[in-house]
Amino acid sequence: MSNYPLTEVPAVPTPPRVAEVSRNTAETRIRVKVSLDGTGKSRLSTGIGFFDHMLDQIARHGLIDLDIEADGDLHIDGHHTVEDVGITLGQAVHQAIGDKKGIRRYGHAYVPLDEALSRVVIDFSGRPGLVMDVPFKSGMIGAFDTQLTHEFFQGFVNHAFVTLHIDNLKGENAHHQAETVFKAFARALRSALEIDPRTVGTIPSTKGSL
Repeated sequence: MSNYPLTEVPAVPTPPRVAEVSRNTAETRIRVKVSLDGTGKSRLSTGIGFFDHMLDQIARHGLIDLDIEADGDLHIDGHHTVEDVGITLGQAVHQAIGDKKGIRRYGHAYVPLDEALSRVVIDFSGRPGLVMDVPFKSGMIGAFDTQLTHEFFQGFVNHAFVTLHIDNLKGENAHHQAETVFKAFARALRSALEIDPRTVGTIPSTKGSL
C-alpha cells in the first residue's frame, strides 16, 4: 500500500445549465424547459399518453428536469407532435450545454426490461448522426405509433448536434422495447453530460472545439 495520500480533485462550480425554447408552426406549438443538472422532475403534456411516459423516463433516469407542453394536430396523427418535441428538446439541450467545456462527451448504457434489452451510445460530437435498429413487434403502443420513435430521435439528433446509436438487442413486447430504448438513452445522456472534475474548463476534443 502506498504511503502517499490520494490527491482529491476540488469541486469546481459551474453555471446553471438550463434553457427554455419555444417552437411554433402551423402544425404544432411546443415549449420545452430543461435543467441538465436536475433531479429527474418532469411536467409533461403532449396529448399522447405513452409518449409522455417515455419522456418521463428521460427525465427520471437522466436526472434531467423537463417541462414540456405540446399542442399539435393530433386530429391528423402524432407525427408532427412527436417530431417537433424531439427538435425542440434537442435545441434546448444544445442551448443549455453551452460550450461543452468539462463534459464527459461520451455516454453509453444497456438497459433490460424483462425479455427486452437495448443499448444506446451517444457522442456530443457536434455532428448530427443517427443509427437506429429497433425492430418493433407492434406498430402501435396505445395511441403511439412506434415508427415515431425514430422521428423523435432524428429530430433530437439534428438539433442537439449529437451522434446517436440505438440498438434493441432483444425484445418481444413493443412496450418493453420502447421503454428500454428511452431508459438507455436517458442513462447514456446523463453520463455524457456529466461534468468531469478532472477536465473542467477543457473542451473534450483534440480539435479544441465541438
